[in-house]
Amino acid sequence: SSRRRHTRYWRDWSSDVCSSDLGVFALSPALDTAGPMARDARDCGLLLQAIAGHDAADPASANAPVADYCAALDGDLRGLRIGVIRHFFENDSPAHPDSAAALEQALDVFKALGAQIETVSLAPMIEYGDVRVLIQEAEAFAIHHAGLRADASRFGQDFLGRVLPGCLVPAYAQSQAHRKRRLLIDQMRAVLQRCDALVTTGPGPAPRFDAPRTHGFLYGLWSDRPNLLAPFSVTGFPTLSVCSGFAANGLPCSLQIVGRPWEDAGVLRIGEAFQTVTDWHTRRPPPPAAGIGPVTLAEPEAPEPVDAQTVTWVDACLAHAELRLTDAQRSWVLQAAPRVKRMIARLGSLDDRSVEPAAVFRLD
Repeated sequence: SSRRRHTRYWRDWSSDVCSSDLGVFALSPALDTAGPMARDARDCGLLLQAIAGHDAADPASANAPVADYCAALDGDLRGLRIGVIRHFFENDSPAHPDSAAALEQALDVFKALGAQIETVSLAPMIEYGDVRVLIQEAEAFAIHHAGLRADASRFGQDFLGRVLPGCLVPAYAQSQAHRKRRLLIDQMRAVLQRCDALVTTGPGPAPRFDAPRTHGFLYGLWSDRPNLLAPFSVTGFPTLSVCSGFAANGLPCSLQIVGRPWEDAGVLRIGEAFQTVTDWHTRRPPPPAAGIGPVTLAEPEAPEPVDAQTVTWVDACLAHAELRLTDAQRSWVLQAAPRVKRMIARLGSLDDRSVEPAAVFRLD
């Protein structure tokens, strides 16, 4: 692709909204960022070098200088301050023991490379999760509304179970979510004034490709369990996921490295230094045992009871959106409805009118 852009940052940093006729189609323009994927940090830096930069055809790309991402990959972390967000994986969303152990070993590697490690605290992870879902799924529903209204059956079951409940998110909740997002961005940015980077676990161990339950299956995305990726989708700060080890079942675990706005090079520097003295990124999971037959999708967890008032509310939202759903499709929205209500209730209202939505930014 000839399109060149920076990673998205909100507030003083521009967003990266990909056009459907020129590149990646965003599911949530406010949150989605198309970034490089590669086996190691150095290759990610090379790919980012190719795609970063201003694109006149993209009204949301940033007209800012492009760093030399690979020049900073010197393997030296001496004096670097790394904050560990322990409550994310110890309390808010307890990580798998193998994943937590892999992170502790990775922190020892960072120390050996000269980094200073300290524990930091941010807002509870569930706050990031609620903001992310209420923004993301409302936008995803809006983007696909025309197709869903014409014939929802053209979409897959997993997609429908994830996106259809987006019609339940009212405008006031979306606006409050964007305002709460502003506060979460400010808080993380303040912590990054005293730390050069943040580290926490990633999801893991990785599920098998043929796992019967995947992220977003039916109403799984609308779960009350916080998502380890949500904080950095919400803030938009540069984040790198690297393999931190392997669990006892032979599947990889990961850690996340988060940097300040526009400091992608610093994030890549930490990841590359870790990979210089470890070989986790070069290993492969073992092949699945021979003779395993096709996997049948498991039934979703038992739905919560839905009262008559909630049923009436859901049907009114579906009618307002002009959706003609099958009984099964309608049931997926009903299953998510209690969780949507809880997210909106947890979000609450911000009485401080000076807190502008995160979608409000400055044009210099």
